[in-house]
Amino acid sequence: MAKKILIVDDSESIREVVKFTLENEGFEVLVGNDGKDALRFFDGRDLDMLITDLHMPEMNGIELIKEVRLKEEYKRIPILFLTTESQTQKKMEAKEAGATGWIVKPFVPVKLIDAVNKVMR
Repeated sequence: MAKKILIVDDSESIREVVKFTLENEGFEVLVGNDGKDALRFFDGRDLDMLITDLHMPEMNGIELIKEVRLKEEYKRIPILFLTTESQTQKKMEAKEAGATGWIVKPFVPVKLIDAVNKVMR
């Protein structure tokens, strides 16, 4: 059975590129438009990974990570932080919230797959 990854980004073009890249590697991909929209997927279903953007309306990526980490069944899910921010401060903030790792946009598809494979359990 394919591993299931939820991607969350308010940019349709980024969602499409990430979705295409992951599906080509055999992953099942679910898509959220922003943090608030993404929370509907954390309803007890099996999810193997979350990949989230930082800057989004309604609920940003750090707020989303904090919400996900409060849910018992998702406390250990790998979370990759996808962001244009390369500042150490933002990376540390994401790590403190519970992110497993991060990828800086724009990303190279092979680096995305490498990062996913590195943190996937």
